[in-house]
Amino acid sequence: MTACIADFGLAIIFEAGKSCGDTHGQVGTRRYMAPEVLEGAISFTPDAFLRIDMYACGLVLWELVSRCTGQDGPIPEYRLPFEEEVGQHPTLEDMQESVVQQKVRPVIQEHWRHHPGLAAMCDTMEECWDHDAEARLSASCVMERVMLQMKYQQPAIGWRIENETPLTPLKENSI
Repeated sequence: MTACIADFGLAIIFEAGKSCGDTHGQVGTRRYMAPEVLEGAISFTPDAFLRIDMYACGLVLWELVSRCTGQDGPIPEYRLPFEEEVGQHPTLEDMQESVVQQKVRPVIQEHWRHHPGLAAMCDTMEECWDHDAEARLSASCVMERVMLQMKYQQPAIGWRIENETPLTPLKENSI
């Protein structure tokens, strides 16, 4: 199995010096919207968008970890982030209540924190989805942590890397 990130149907290109018109509304998959997007309190800067993406990255990491086997046994059933709290088709108001007002985040299972291969990933997820956008990890930091996991912990985690092409670190503001 190979992971694939998709759902770019609402992606927007922002070009320097050009007006974006009415494209700055709340667009995107509600479930993955960062708190500042749900509040409508974002600045339209490249740095702000990178931090918003890192919030969603934390949720994607949670989805991946939630399907890993920390010990022998069946792989847990797939669950969407916040599915338990807001169901499969949340409204914007549902997400605002959970993510912004109650500061809910997906549940990190206790056994993940005690697993040698998953414990560091739990910290990474939490640092990606921090309520404070300024406190979130950068993409390069997450990539370095994931690469370390792949290098030192891969046999301890129930996942496989299909593509053996080595990853190379990106420069800090290249994404």
